[in-house]
Amino acid sequence: MRTRLLPLLIVLMAAVLLALGVPLAVSLASAHQQKVVVDRIDDTAYFAAIARPAADTATGSRDDLRILSRELESYYEVYGIRAGVFLPDDTPLATGPTTWILPDTGEERDAFEESLLSRRSHDPKQVWPWQRNRLVIASPVIRDGDVVAVVVTDSPTGQMRSRILHGWLIIGAGLTAAMLLAVGAALRLTGWVLRPVRVLDVTTHEIASGRIKSRVAVASGPPELRRLARSFNEMADNVEDVLEQQRAFVADASHQLRNPLAALLLRIELLAFELPEGNAEIASVQAEGKRLAQVLDDLLDLALAEHTEADLRLTDVGALTAERVAAWAPTAEAKGVRLVGTCPPTTAWVDPVALSSALDAVIDNAVKFTPQDERVEVTVASNGRTSTIEVADNGPGLTGEELARIGDRFWRSGRHQNIKGSGLGLSISRALLAPGGGSIAYGRHEPHGLRVTVTVPRSGPRP
Repeated sequence: MRTRLLPLLIVLMAAVLLALGVPLAVSLASAHQQKVVVDRIDDTAYFAAIARPAADTATGSRDDLRILSRELESYYEVYGIRAGVFLPDDTPLATGPTTWILPDTGEERDAFEESLLSRRSHDPKQVWPWQRNRLVIASPVIRDGDVVAVVVTDSPTGQMRSRILHGWLIIGAGLTAAMLLAVGAALRLTGWVLRPVRVLDVTTHEIASGRIKSRVAVASGPPELRRLARSFNEMADNVEDVLEQQRAFVADASHQLRNPLAALLLRIELLAFELPEGNAEIASVQAEGKRLAQVLDDLLDLALAEHTEADLRLTDVGALTAERVAAWAPTAEAKGVRLVGTCPPTTAWVDPVALSSALDAVIDNAVKFTPQDERVEVTVASNGRTSTIEVADNGPGLTGEELARIGDRFWRSGRHQNIKGSGLGLSISRALLAPGGGSIAYGRHEPHGLRVTVTVPRSGPRP
């Protein structure tokens, strides 16, 4: 969630900063140019005042013209700005430098012709740092209401563009700093808001994995999420109470039924002595009674497995698996099945008793359904954070629909009803593995058979 929320916040903050920074940058550029334009207007007004006597054909003198020329040349030498006074027919009266003339087209010509209409030329367009445009300002020299000459200045914009760029860099640095601060604030804000969500997610996963006593620590975050955490804990308490009652009922019922069932089986055996040997009905009743006793034993084992907390230890899974393979080898051999194991040393954090019991159920199931002269392979491997124990048989296997149901309590394939079993063995294995963070998965073993994969974590429990 943080990876989706944080980019959204960053985009929004960047948009806000750009909405503030772009107008500020434009305003800064406009202010710098306006300052230059005002200076040029003052300069043209000054030159117009000097040029008025020199442009008077009746009273003007050479001294007035020399003063005007000297001022224009000094202006050009000091500031590098071309300036000139031109008569209405665009004849140069005085210019600095002396070689400058009005071009036939361009901004200078447009400003000159606009000033002939007795008004100052319009302000030039905004010059941006990446442009090399020049600023042209023209003002008319008016005597008795008539335009007798026009003062034109043509300014380079290098310094102005440098100042604008420098100002933009300062604005950019400020926006960058503001963006970094905003990102830091967003990181802390999203962390504060989402921390309870992450804790809730982890706790939910732990409960789903069998650690039913896990709870959310209500410490920080928005009030709504703290209330959600408290409600979640209350719900988890209620679910734990219901499950505890269910487990207690199953365990008590299984335990209470075992004694009457044992007495009933004993009476059936005594009754068998009074009947002819080989009576089919008595044999059937005895078989069903033993099957019922096995179901009760499995129910009690399942209830205990779901109730017992894992005693996790750093265990050599390879050695433990090799021990279980050796223990089941005689049973497999008696059935004509070859049980082989590849068990290299690898460690994991498991409950050794629970893992041994789970492996017993899985190997028993594989040997039970594997035909004579076939083999069952047990393979131990490690893969980064987990260790796996794979039990693959060459039995009839299961269909895709049956694979989806395997492991459900009391479920057995309709094709295997003639084989002894209660349908609880794999459910018990899953219940034994879950408290320690282990899992069990099922798949096809080509060309035929079932592959059962037990996965256990290699890392220790969280403090």
